[in-house]
Amino acid sequence: MLPTCLPVLPLENNVLLPSATLRLVIKGKGATELTKRYFRRLPNEQICVACIPYISPVLNDAEVGSLAPSVPLTLPMHDDGLVPKEAHDLLYGWGCAARIVRVQRLEVGEFGIFVEGLERFKVTSMIYEPLLMANLAFLKDDKDAPGKDTTFKELCKEFADLLGTENTRSLASSIDSQPISVLADMAVSAMDISFKEKLSMLSADLQLRVAKTSEWMTRQVHVMKISRYLYSNIGNQLSPPQREFFLHEQADAIEYELTGNTDIDSDEFMALRRRLANAHLPKDAIAVAQRELKRMRHLEATSSEWAVSSTYLDWLANMPWDSHRQSGHLDITHARQQLDKDHFGLDHVKRRIMEYLSVIKIKGDLKAPILCFVGPPGVGKTSLGRSIATALGRSFHRVALGGVRDESAIRGHRRTYVGAMPGLIVQGLHKCGVNNPVFLLDEIDKLGRSSQAGDPAAALLEALDPEQNANFSDRYLNVPFDLSDTAFIATANDLRSIPGPLLDRMEVIQLHGYTVEEKLHIARTHLLPKQIKAHGVQVQMDDEVLAKLVEQYTRESGVRNLERTVAAILRAKCAELANLREMGNESAFCSEVKLEDVEDILGMAAFDKQVADRTPCAGVVTGIFDSGLLFVEVTKMPGSGKLQLTGSLGKVIKESALIALTWLKAHAYTLRLAPSQKYNIIKLHDIHIHIPGGAVPKDSASAGVALVSALVSLFSDYVVPPTTAMTGEMSLRGQVLPVTNLKYKVIMAHRAGVRKMIVPWRNRRDVEEVPKTIASDIEFVYASTIWDVLRAVSGRTSVVHSVARPMESHL
Repeated sequence: MLPTCLPVLPLENNVLLPSATLRLVIKGKGATELTKRYFRRLPNEQICVACIPYISPVLNDAEVGSLAPSVPLTLPMHDDGLVPKEAHDLLYGWGCAARIVRVQRLEVGEFGIFVEGLERFKVTSMIYEPLLMANLAFLKDDKDAPGKDTTFKELCKEFADLLGTENTRSLASSIDSQPISVLADMAVSAMDISFKEKLSMLSADLQLRVAKTSEWMTRQVHVMKISRYLYSNIGNQLSPPQREFFLHEQADAIEYELTGNTDIDSDEFMALRRRLANAHLPKDAIAVAQRELKRMRHLEATSSEWAVSSTYLDWLANMPWDSHRQSGHLDITHARQQLDKDHFGLDHVKRRIMEYLSVIKIKGDLKAPILCFVGPPGVGKTSLGRSIATALGRSFHRVALGGVRDESAIRGHRRTYVGAMPGLIVQGLHKCGVNNPVFLLDEIDKLGRSSQAGDPAAALLEALDPEQNANFSDRYLNVPFDLSDTAFIATANDLRSIPGPLLDRMEVIQLHGYTVEEKLHIARTHLLPKQIKAHGVQVQMDDEVLAKLVEQYTRESGVRNLERTVAAILRAKCAELANLREMGNESAFCSEVKLEDVEDILGMAAFDKQVADRTPCAGVVTGIFDSGLLFVEVTKMPGSGKLQLTGSLGKVIKESALIALTWLKAHAYTLRLAPSQKYNIIKLHDIHIHIPGGAVPKDSASAGVALVSALVSLFSDYVVPPTTAMTGEMSLRGQVLPVTNLKYKVIMAHRAGVRKMIVPWRNRRDVEEVPKTIASDIEFVYASTIWDVLRAVSGRTSVVHSVARPMESHL
């Protein structure tokens, strides 16, 4: 039996429960008297004390720990030996009787004692003789509830195993033999709960203690399971700064879960912190996130600044800092099949894409050259990018750059602006959810430029430079983001509008358009079935009808207008079928589209054979310029040697015309156009050069040979067949210079009906890239000088004067 009057040992902001142990540091005269009693005790005598919580006027839960702080043994007393009212109010009305297990001498008048809790009591009164003594009424527990033993003990075992401390290991080993009243006290003592919650365990009956203990243990077990899962799954993958941020945020989250104090942070704030802790932020982003979270603590949730910070941290948490899409094994054969399935023709483009994918397969990453597909609209540039993403097994995102004039659209706006947002690149990564997608920069040549909003093309330089994009900085995020695993692909219609530094970072692949045969195949296998499915009517078109649509209604490099034309025919057939159904005569519907039906539905043909239907005459030559197939027309009239140029000609063509006229005057005698070498052939004539289509500006560096041929044709009065076309620039000495995009020009010429083509000698290798079906239908003549051109167009083996001096002869 324990004495009912024991010395009071105040515990500042701490609680001792039965079966628990506590280490205390005591000092003062009362401490000396108590330790004397301990050392003078009989062999089997126990020195017991009444451990009563002493509630500090300023309660601070953060100071509650497993060891009580150093406190004075006695409280201030009046001379009559009673506890003053102001001090008596600070002692709790319930406590725990404890025996002193061990005493350590620390310093003079200071001792360390270990106490073990024995039994709960209620304080009835206090006296002072000479220590503060309390009269106690011990509390008796009801019998344990048998029905709850198994469930509660299983929960205690799980809690002890997860906690893994020395105390809980001893608890786990004795769970089966202990009553649940003892288990509840031991579990509460091991929990990291608030002082107020522990305080409530002194006066509660057994049923309430078991219920509360179960609730708290369940909560702590849940938190510990989450912590263990996070450590086992991502703990080893975190860098030291990430681990530090994770632990810091986890500690606050556990505090919130355990205390249930909604005043600590709002649910939204806590959820944001958890997402940031699990976002694998890099070191720079961690510092920014911690600073922003600290700032948000001092803001009202209804303020605009809180919303701005919350949105910013939401972007940080949702960015794919360390998130990859696993593509698995890259199958080159499957990639080739995917390209053939999605695109017909374009063999040279597919070959280069396969080389691109092979480099990625061998090297093992996406740091391959940045491809730029250049070609007219509708030839499949965008769909090629999507096919590459499919072959790589990566996410695909298209960024439309057409009309973008503000640098901030690429780099984002600073957060100081109202409605600030990240740039297009960061938005695309956020949408994909991974940091290794295939990014298609569509219409990169359509980027605008503003003197006030900056140059968006310059903003792309950092993103497209493999040496710099590992630290791409968006102004909104204001922390570096690694773009080195992102594959960038660009598309453009015209290289001339792309700034040089930007173009230098890309590898250009030209797409020159489809041949007639390729268009027929695409229309037959792709476009027609697609439109039949879209319109819900079965229509048949043979190759003759499709060929008429290709050659006479949709003269283009791509197939977009061809698809629209096929759709127009199907709409007409749908209207015809609907009318017949209403009249009850559906059987009269004819699903076959005949040649004569095309003109009835679409009207007169929009195009004819440009050269095949043209009447040949002297002074007119068919030229292939950069802008397309054009006719050079030259005429002369009485005058004084003036030259007039019309047709919206650019500076380059005008200079080519001056060179052509100069060369003609210098070689008129050699060409048998002048009676003597000193005769000025245009002295008595004015020359007018015109290229039809004045509404369209024209400029090209491949018009020189056509201009010379037209002038010679005019003055020699011989006719150049319109089915003979030529391309190439000429020097002042008569050398024929090479041109670019020869394949595209040959395809365009063949589409217009050209069957003989004069090309520069130095472009002969480019002819090998021309599709065989077209090359076999055209006679190619290679010219190294203008004399080769003149012999080819005139059909003569010699075009020079028979009495020319040897030094002037060009035989």
